[in-house]
Amino acid sequence: MTTPPQKLRIDIVSDVVCPWCIIGYRQLAKALEATGTAHEIHWHPFELNPGMPPEGQSLRDHVAEKYGTTKEQSEESRVKMTEVGAEVGFEFRFADDMRMHNTFNLHQLLHWADRQGRMHDLKQALFTAHFTNRRNLSDDSVLADVAAEIGLERTEALAVLEDQRFATEVRTAEEAWLGKGISGVPAMIFNRRHLVTGAQGVENYMSIVQQLAEAND
Repeated sequence: MTTPPQKLRIDIVSDVVCPWCIIGYRQLAKALEATGTAHEIHWHPFELNPGMPPEGQSLRDHVAEKYGTTKEQSEESRVKMTEVGAEVGFEFRFADDMRMHNTFNLHQLLHWADRQGRMHDLKQALFTAHFTNRRNLSDDSVLADVAAEIGLERTEALAVLEDQRFATEVRTAEEAWLGKGISGVPAMIFNRRHLVTGAQGVENYMSIVQQLAEAND
C-alpha cells in the first residue's frame, strides 16, 4: 500500500495591508500548483504599524514618513507592485486617497474566522478589499461586510470586533512571532524549520518546495 505524501506545512506571518504579502502568497501558490506539492497553510498575525491611530493615515504620507520615500519613488514602487501583482493574477488599484490602516481588529476577525475554518478565505477577501476595491478597513462595519460576503455571520463579526473577545489571543500570537525574531513580512516558515522572507518569485518558491520534498523522501 502506497503511503500518501506528507503535506508540507507552511506557516505564513503577514499583514493584510502589506502588498508584498499577497504577492508572495500568490507566487507561492503558483509554485505549489506547478509542483503538485501537497501542503497545508497556516496564517499568523503581524502588524506592520501597531502604533497606527484607529482612523489610519494617508498611504503616501505614511510611506514618506516611515521610509523617507519621495513621491516619484512611491509612484515607481506602485507601478512595479502592480505589474508583479498582475503576473500572479492579483489586481492592485493604487490611488492617492488610499490609506494605511490599524489592523489589530482585522486580525481579531481573522482569528474568529479561523475557528470556523475560514481564515484563509477571509484573508484573501481582505487583501482584495484593501488593494483592489480600496475599502476602509479601519471601519468595523466594512470588516463585517467583507466577512458576510464570504458567508460568515455579519452580526457575530460585529460583536467580535465590538467586545474585543480575541484581543488577548491575537496579541499573544503577535508577540510570540516577534519573540522568534520575525520583524518583517511576509515571513514563511516551511515545516517549522526553514524561514524564507519576502516575495521570492514563483521559480524560487518552486526550487524551495522541490528541495524540501526531496529532503522528505
